[in-house]
Amino acid sequence: MIVYNKLVRDKIPQIIESTGKKANFSILDDENYKQMLDKKLYEELEEYAEERDINELADLVEVIYAIVEQQGYSVDEFENIRIKKREKRGGFKERLLLLEVDE
Repeated sequence: MIVYNKLVRDKIPQIIESTGKKANFSILDDENYKQMLDKKLYEELEEYAEERDINELADLVEVIYAIVEQQGYSVDEFENIRIKKREKRGGFKERLLLLEVDE
């Protein structure tokens, strides 16, 4: 048996069962869910950084959305915050690298 102890997507139990395998799962309480989401965030970020695959980036966004909802916000509220911040401070399209600031 392979031990994973990691947060997985909601349909993974059915996917595993469809292959004829059996797996054990538990439901996390709020505090452990929060901790595992943070762990998953770093895991997905590392996978994206290594592979630069758009699918890994989609996984990263899915985890971010789960964190947003776990914190009591909707994805729409999060997107509104993101858009307002972009309007106020800009995005990253200009590829600007801040070198130094004279004071």
